[in-house]
Amino acid sequence: MDNKKKAIILTILAGFFWGTSFPAIKIGLQYIDSYMFAFLRFSLAAIIMFFVLISKQKINLKFGKNRMIWFLGITNGVAYLLQYIGMNFTTASKSSLLINLSAIWVAVLSPFILKESLGNKKIIGILLGILGVFLITTNLNFSILNQGMIIGDLIVILSGFIWAFYIIFNKKLASGEDTFQSTVWIFFITVLPMIPFIYFSSNFTLSLPLEAWLAIGYTAIFCWIVPFYLWFKSLKYISPVTSTIILLTEVIVAMTISSIVLNEMFTLISGIGAVFIFIAIILAS
Repeated sequence: MDNKKKAIILTILAGFFWGTSFPAIKIGLQYIDSYMFAFLRFSLAAIIMFFVLISKQKINLKFGKNRMIWFLGITNGVAYLLQYIGMNFTTASKSSLLINLSAIWVAVLSPFILKESLGNKKIIGILLGILGVFLITTNLNFSILNQGMIIGDLIVILSGFIWAFYIIFNKKLASGEDTFQSTVWIFFITVLPMIPFIYFSSNFTLSLPLEAWLAIGYTAIFCWIVPFYLWFKSLKYISPVTSTIILLTEVIVAMTISSIVLNEMFTLISGIGAVFIFIAIILAS
């Protein structure tokens, strides 16, 4: 099996694990607030990766001087924090869709950052994506515009927009020689933007319910360490565009689990919006 096929399989696996994160986060938020949940999840993941790195090799301090690693880590941390805050007000299935709009934002930003042309397909994709977001967030019921869920949707959309920068600038770093070392440094830096927000936490303690720790542990290991490493490693052999399309598997997984476990159901209008977003992501890519 060649490297490209292996990369595709690794990306599919990453999408599956990431897809389980949306319902897992939604369940965890019932027992712990978003600020402490995000901080403990990524702190635990960083500590685990640190010990794994020590057991395999020494920490290379030159990676700590890499500005791109710092940019990606901080960007990743801010995006994840916004995702957690937004998911307090909206559903797991909608969050998975709205965050994956990052593919459309990549299409919008690429002409300015990567000097790529914005063709007709991308323009149509962007318009369909905007229409899809409008249908999903409003369900054509404009009275919800002053309710909490629309706020949650907008925060999650902002999270996906920030991740667009993360996707665009990650390809160059992923092409480096030491993928694992880069991953560990990004993990540590991701935690930093979350530290100031612990002050706003209502769970400023480690005496949390077992359910909270199970959610923290699961999302740290199976929804970050495992999928991030698989995805980051696969970027050596496939483009960010291809990766983005394959990662649509996480939306399918998130919707399926959310409908079974959380009883989240889509209306016909929301379903049409979801289809528009799927088409938009493919066209934009």
